[in-house]
Amino acid sequence: MKQNSDIVENRRKQIYEALSAQGEIRVDAIASDFKVSSLTIRRDLDHFEELGLIERFYGGARIIKKKPDDNIHCSPHEQSKHAIARQAATLVENGDIIFINTSSTALLMLDYIEAHHVTVITNNGKILLRCFKSNLNVVLTGGELRIPKESMVGDFALNNLNMVTATKSFIGVSGLTAHEGATTSILQEAAVNELMLTRVKGKRTILADNSKIGHHSNFISGGLDKVDRLITDTQADPKALEEIRARGVEIIQVDPVRSTHSY
Repeated sequence: MKQNSDIVENRRKQIYEALSAQGEIRVDAIASDFKVSSLTIRRDLDHFEELGLIERFYGGARIIKKKPDDNIHCSPHEQSKHAIARQAATLVENGDIIFINTSSTALLMLDYIEAHHVTVITNNGKILLRCFKSNLNVVLTGGELRIPKESMVGDFALNNLNMVTATKSFIGVSGLTAHEGATTSILQEAAVNELMLTRVKGKRTILADNSKIGHHSNFISGGLDKVDRLITDTQADPKALEEIRARGVEIIQVDPVRSTHSY
């Protein structure tokens, strides 16, 4: 797994260097250069887009923000996502059946789960491009595949989820507020997220870095009555957190060096 991770990081470093030098790149050309699929390159571009470094256009991407160094994988945003995922992974127990959605932070949990005989049920098609440990069993919801995010949505996904009751759920969001609850920017994913927050016997956990806290996105996945716990970072807006806490949500804050504060 470490070797595969090194290959991905090296490729992304070279793609970012090409973006910095040329201003924009074409997916097909880069895929040919690296002898990988266009889907793999789109996944790499998803990573840069989440960091706010590029904007996408049909068939390619252009840089919108240059960083003073090339170590983009150690950005505070990326560190927060890993710290949140690492903390969430400690809440998974032997034999759990867990939901995770299309969140890149939730997907990072696979790198950190140490519990055994864990079943992961997800609509995140990007899981097929990852390596994961033998302690995990992965089940895809199926459904209509949305590109470039590779999320599985629609009636087929919803029908399959309606036949499952998970032990716990770990849901990433585009926004989280006390009044609107968990929101997403993609309409088709809202219904899937809602089921993942409903068909659960145990704790329902939202994973959200500071940029999502106090922010309201377009479509509601579920109110705070469907949320038991929030894991975020230490830079999240204290006022927004206090409002969320007042609605009965447990809050765990983490920092990039793995320290944890519970309230």
